[in-house]
Amino acid sequence: MTTAQTRQALGAYGESVAARHLTEQGMTVLDRNWRCEEGEIDLVLREGDTLVICEVKTRTSLSAGTPHEAITDAKLDRLQRLGQRWVRARGVRPADVRIDLVAVLRPRRGPAVVDHVAGLC
Repeated sequence: MTTAQTRQALGAYGESVAARHLTEQGMTVLDRNWRCEEGEIDLVLREGDTLVICEVKTRTSLSAGTPHEAITDAKLDRLQRLGQRWVRARGVRPADVRIDLVAVLRPRRGPAVVDHVAGLC
């Protein structure tokens, strides 16, 4: 497996773990890996009347930094724009929209460690 394939597989694993975790918390997955020319949203969910744009960051170790550190102001701005585009593309009018992060740490042994940070902006 190439490095790109390994990274893609790790990302898919993290998104599956995140989706399962969030649905167990009562959210409903509306979309996965939604793309447009400006970028991609990992997960789009509904929690009550709130539309949740969720970025998933998966790591096998913290040697390159935490998943949280990968969320820059520029990344948040892009996620906000992507969320607006998703809303327009779907023709929905949510009461509220928020951006969440799910950080997934996949250790060599044992279960994944999941940290859901709600309301980055």
